Amino acid sequence: MEGAVAGLVLVVVLVLFAVIVVAKSVKVIPQAEAAVIERLGRYSKTVSGQLTLLLPFVDKIRARVDLRERVVSFPPQPVITEDNLTVNIDTVVYFQVTEPRAAVYAISNYIVGVEQLTTTTLRNVVGGMTLEQALTSRDQINGQLRGVLDEATNRWGLRVARVELRSIDPPPSIQDSMEKQMRADREKRAMILTAEGNREASIKQAEGQKQAQILSAEGAKQAAILAAEADRQSRMLRAQGERAASYLQAQGQAKAIEKTFAAIKAGRPTPEMLAYQYLQTLPLMAKGEANKVWLVPSDFGSALQGFTKMLGAPGEDGVFRYTPSPVENDLPKPEDDTAEVAAWFDTQTDPEIARAVAKAEEEARRPVAGVVDPPPQYLPLSQQAQSPAGDYGSQAQQPRHGSSDQ
Repeated sequence: MEGAVAGLVLVVVLVLFAVIVVAKSVKVIPQAEAAVIERLGRYSKTVSGQLTLLLPFVDKIRARVDLRERVVSFPPQPVITEDNLTVNIDTVVYFQVTEPRAAVYAISNYIVGVEQLTTTTLRNVVGGMTLEQALTSRDQINGQLRGVLDEATNRWGLRVARVELRSIDPPPSIQDSMEKQMRADREKRAMILTAEGNREASIKQAEGQKQAQILSAEGAKQAAILAAEADRQSRMLRAQGERAASYLQAQGQAKAIEKTFAAIKAGRPTPEMLAYQYLQTLPLMAKGEANKVWLVPSDFGSALQGFTKMLGAPGEDGVFRYTPSPVENDLPKPEDDTAEVAAWFDTQTDPEIARAVAKAEEEARRPVAGVVDPPPQYLPLSQQAQSPAGDYGSQAQQPRHGSSDQ
């Protein structure tokens, strides 16, 4: 009985020993991870992403190394610039383990090594720059840091992919000064832009006023020319009308005098009637506003006697009697209208004036943006001239000038 129990315990021990041996002999190394294996304390091999068999109690895994790219952020580090200002700069380093053996055996802790190397290199780079250069040269600082770190960590089995400066924090007093300077620069630029805008606006306004004055002067010039031309045409037409009217008036007076003298000669008046007409005409001569007193001459009888002698002839008894002058039928009469005089009464419109009026109406009827068309009842002058009323008026204005027989 005791022997069976002892055998059972031995079997259990052997089974446990076998399980332990198997557990230590079989290892699964996942992808993107490398295992550094030592045999009897010395480097044996590096395996990654496979099932690995180890010799129990001979081989062991020294370290597991992550082969993926890692991002490490370091706390802000005080750095003194060239102009003796202390700024706090925190950095972010992107690196990847390319040789797990070197990362395990060449350095004890490569993360701390990268941090310290980044800090010292950052101080060397930024120490040769002013604060303004450091704030405006991030890409240059990142490039220098990456070059130095990549070269220094190459023997550690690391590859530095990228280095970024996350923030550069100057002292609070410097920040206030920078804010004031930036505010002053912005105000300066704003004032410059405002002045430039005012200058451009003044130039544009002056150009507009110049163009407006030029156009106004051109318009005034054209208006003065047209007004002068219209005044000249109107004066010429008025003079022609007055000339025709004076001619008609003179012609009428000539016809009236001709008719009057013809009637007097045909009536054969006596000296008594002429004396009576003379007496009736005398009061009319005194009706002027300047005549206050009218005196009858004392030699009124002598005046009548002289008047009778002038018009009459003495008879056999010595009495002056009126002897009518013989009627002459071949006396010269006023001349009739010649072709040149007849042209004075031509009421047809001058073709040049008609073309000028038509051109002005065309300019007036030209549509203008924002102006509505005129009502239909307001007709232009050219259409009014073509209406029946206009024809009747033009016919009614034709002067009647006939020959001397009328």
